[in-house]
Amino acid sequence: MSAIVAHPLHVFGLRPGVASNVCFFDEQIIIYPAGSGCVQYHVEQRWQKLIPGSEKSQGMLALAISPNRRYLAISEIVQEKPTITIYELSSVPCKKRKVLNSFDFPVEQFLSLAFSPDSKYLVAQTGPPESNLAYWMWEKQRLMAIVRADTQNNPVYQVSFNPQDNTQICITGNGIFKLFRYIEGTLKQTNFQRGEPQNYLSHAWLSEERVIVGSDMGKLFLFESGDLRWETNIECKKSPSEIEKDELPKDSESLLEFVTGGSPDLANELVLEGDAPQQVSLPHISAIAAYSKGFACSAGSGVVLLFEKTEDKEGYREIREIRIPQDQQSSDPNQSDKQDIKCMCFSPSEEILLVSTSKNQLYTFTLSSAEIVKGEHFVYLSFPLHSAAVTGLATCIRKPLVATCSLDRSVRIWNYEANTLELYKEYQEEAYAVSLHPTGLYIVVGFSDKLRLMNLLIDDIRTFKEFTVRGCRECVFSNGGHLFAAVNGNVIHIYSTTSFENINNLKGHNGKILREVPTFDVVYTAIVVSHSGRMVFVGTSMGTIRSMKYPLPLHKEFNEYQAHAGPITKISITCDDQFLLTVSEDGCLIIWKVYDKEGRGLKREREVGYADEVLITKADMEEKTLVMKELKSRVEELQMENMYQLRLKDMSYNEKIKELTEKFIEEMESLKIKNQVLKAEKEKLELQHQEQFSELMEKQAREVQDLESGNSQKLLLEYEKYQELQMKSQRMQEEYEKQLHDMEESKNQALEELTEYYEAKLHEKSALLEEAQDDARQQLREFEETKKQIEEDEDREIQEIKIKYERRLREERESNLRLKGETGIMRKKFSSLQKEIEERSSDIEAMKIEQQKLQGIIKSLEKDILGLKREIQERDETIQDKEKRIYDLKKKNQELEKFKFVLDYKIKELKKQIEPRENDIRAMKEQIHEMEGELECFQKQNTQLELNITELRQKLKATDREMHKERQKERDMEALVKRFKTDLHNCVGFIQEPKRLKEGIRELYTKYVQQADMVEIVGVDTDLQQEYIRQREHLERNLATLKKKVVKESEIHRADYVRIMQENVSLIKEINELRRELKVTRTQVHDLQSALGLTRKKQGISNTVPSGELLPSPGVLRLNLEKETEKIIKMQQLEIKHLQDQIQGQEQGFAVHPLSGRRVPTLETENKELPPQ
Repeated sequence: MSAIVAHPLHVFGLRPGVASNVCFFDEQIIIYPAGSGCVQYHVEQRWQKLIPGSEKSQGMLALAISPNRRYLAISEIVQEKPTITIYELSSVPCKKRKVLNSFDFPVEQFLSLAFSPDSKYLVAQTGPPESNLAYWMWEKQRLMAIVRADTQNNPVYQVSFNPQDNTQICITGNGIFKLFRYIEGTLKQTNFQRGEPQNYLSHAWLSEERVIVGSDMGKLFLFESGDLRWETNIECKKSPSEIEKDELPKDSESLLEFVTGGSPDLANELVLEGDAPQQVSLPHISAIAAYSKGFACSAGSGVVLLFEKTEDKEGYREIREIRIPQDQQSSDPNQSDKQDIKCMCFSPSEEILLVSTSKNQLYTFTLSSAEIVKGEHFVYLSFPLHSAAVTGLATCIRKPLVATCSLDRSVRIWNYEANTLELYKEYQEEAYAVSLHPTGLYIVVGFSDKLRLMNLLIDDIRTFKEFTVRGCRECVFSNGGHLFAAVNGNVIHIYSTTSFENINNLKGHNGKILREVPTFDVVYTAIVVSHSGRMVFVGTSMGTIRSMKYPLPLHKEFNEYQAHAGPITKISITCDDQFLLTVSEDGCLIIWKVYDKEGRGLKREREVGYADEVLITKADMEEKTLVMKELKSRVEELQMENMYQLRLKDMSYNEKIKELTEKFIEEMESLKIKNQVLKAEKEKLELQHQEQFSELMEKQAREVQDLESGNSQKLLLEYEKYQELQMKSQRMQEEYEKQLHDMEESKNQALEELTEYYEAKLHEKSALLEEAQDDARQQLREFEETKKQIEEDEDREIQEIKIKYERRLREERESNLRLKGETGIMRKKFSSLQKEIEERSSDIEAMKIEQQKLQGIIKSLEKDILGLKREIQERDETIQDKEKRIYDLKKKNQELEKFKFVLDYKIKELKKQIEPRENDIRAMKEQIHEMEGELECFQKQNTQLELNITELRQKLKATDREMHKERQKERDMEALVKRFKTDLHNCVGFIQEPKRLKEGIRELYTKYVQQADMVEIVGVDTDLQQEYIRQREHLERNLATLKKKVVKESEIHRADYVRIMQENVSLIKEINELRRELKVTRTQVHDLQSALGLTRKKQGISNTVPSGELLPSPGVLRLNLEKETEKIIKMQQLEIKHLQDQIQGQEQGFAVHPLSGRRVPTLETENKELPPQ
């Protein structure tokens, strides 16, 4: 490997074609792209730190810095693949944190990048034809969502995040203004474009909902939540030079041309001036930057406008106009300020505005100036830089100077030790080659039309000889400086520096190639050999530099450094081999420090130091001497005038002093006299005052004695009254305690009586039920016995009838055979039809019963669903309230952060004054932290207790429901028993008619056995209850997890609220003390009022109500029992009516009537005959 190491020290230049190419790292350090990487530049101290780019990078496209200023994202093309590299700026040196280079979607390049407000997410916009918008969690290299931003292949210029929301993104482009929101893993568009589509070039977020957008037609649009709220037009204002031109006679004006540039493309607009001389072109709003008071936007070439909010806070008004100044070193100063603003940004404190232009220049403007002056101008950030490819590079021996020339028609002289620009000048023609005289006093430059030899004066580069050498691509001075050579085609012209004669002309050589060294897949574009002859540095077409030993190695033994973003055009090394200089087509000049392998500089002893001499012409010297003489004479005249004026003033002041001394002496004498008079008066007044004072003291002593005697008597009386009231309050308290004790005893007695009464009633009902069951069994036995007897009697009668009518039957058997067959067939049909009717009726009844059960289940489930929905709505409302509260707190936090910066400066000043109190504050802070911990514990306990209370309440509700259901079952059973008794009583009436008795018993069986089954089926509701309990437990678990999440989020935001809580601690203490005092006073007032009120009530009660009526009597309880029984009877009657309606409906449906002529009595009439129970 090579033993030579090169380290970049300083870069002069700005890389073109990069979106968002300037940003602030902090208040004094800015970041911008230069060469193959980025530069950190300190504004005040003027040092640089280089952030190297990726190896084999083919071009940088976009930059983005995170809101927390910790990360920098760079979009590049590395080996023909799009790559996003994220650097960690806090580390020294800057390190690569993540590299995104493998994508699951088609992409050619990323045109714009943006970080989320919390710096966790990154959004990138790809170029056409895909135009995809990708959303990453960049630390995990996880693609969260992707969406196609445009389907018509229109270019998209900018993408940005909402400054308060990680999920909202804005993009602008040609006919594109879209807002996207990240929802459920996808990016969804939330706005819809209305009106004519515009070519939106730039945008900026002014708040959480407002976006300001600029177009190529000079229009500003303010969108709020995606809807247009405000719009204004910006005119291309004329510069002072143009206004001076307009003041010339208008007859000479026929056509004016304004060059204006857009954000992606430059465009020329022609404005014809005929009848309307004040017609102006529409500017391109290619850059917008927001700050706390409003925003700044570009307004055409070289103009930036500042807008602030109006009083109505709906629109914005222009308050400042800032222009790029004219460059007097330019060949056409009137056109030097025609530069398009590409990017702009504000410093964190919003005191500095930084802009970059289309000519690769960086300008700054300080906003903190109190007065707004007309004609405000930007200033260069450091120095004027090259705006096109650098074509020439040269160094000298006697001075640390570097000369460069460029296609931007400028020649610049740099100082590589001080890292400054010494001289620069622009010309009408392009410069291709440059060479410095070894003394550093002369320079030869090859232009497209001529070769010029020029002097480097103290403040100018002035030509003193021109040579007719067109298109000179190379020129160089000899080592001694007495000759210089220039190339024209394949001819080398050699001239004398002193006589300017063409000494010789050399033609291109065609000698043998001694040795060929491989280039390893690149093209060498420039080469330099060190003056020591041991080192060779080579520039390549990829923008890299290779350092190798001399003689050249055949193998791959060299160090390669990524330097420039384009092919290196020239490379040079200083005479002491300490510094390497490289220039490229990207317009940058890089100064490298050369070290050996061990990191030591290659030192060469200098016999003589650098020269400080400069050139100046005789005319300039004469002019300056004349100016100095004039200034000296002017200074002498001014000194004489000042001396004369001083003498005159001394004379006048002496006279005034004399007059004033005389006046003061007279006034002093008069004041002495007045003082004596006043002293005499004072003595008199003191005597009077002493007499009055003694009288007043005696009066006061007498009054004090009188007041003390009167107040002592009043205090004794008030003390006696207080003792009486205290005794009364004690007696009343004892009486109330007795009354409360008696009330509790009476309450317990009433409860015991009620429990005994209901238990006795339950015993009675159970006994009656057992008796009814015994009666039913006995009746069934009797029925079976009577049935057997009836069957035996019928058998005897049938035998007698058979014996009697056998004769007739034998005679009529033949005639009746046919009729018997028909009757048999009809009986079979009748029996089959009757069976089918019975089966259908039983099926219908079963279906109705199932329908009723299902309807009951549906109603209960609907009630449960409504209850659950109410609970969900309530919980959603609580969650929304908490989210609103969190949102309000976030807004307050943002406002507090805005005030934080202003308060920090005051805090720094006040810290010096509060050092003795810091110990007390620390102790108080520790107490506050302990109290906050206790408060958090109490809050957690409160939340847990609230959860327990809600669970117990829900369990209590469930037990109440179960109790009501059990009571309803008991009532249903009682009603069923009563109905069974009534139906059984009706059946007993048919004891003499066996057929009707049989039918009645069957009806009883079908009616009550199935209903009993239905009552048993009600037990299924327990399963539903269990399912409800299970779902309720599941919802409670979900609620617990949500509460835990809320607690976690509150703990996360706790750190932000600690400061506010610390400020409120003192107020809370005062409030608590006032509350305690208020509580004590209220309790005292309440005790006195209750004491007075109770005495009055007691007297009123003793006068109106006898003592026996104070306690509740058992008769009142008995009335409540009678009301309950009446309610139960009413419910049973309603159920009886409902069942009667069902029976009548069944009878009408089947049209089945009893065989006998008697009609079955209805339950309604029987119910009327029954005595009330």
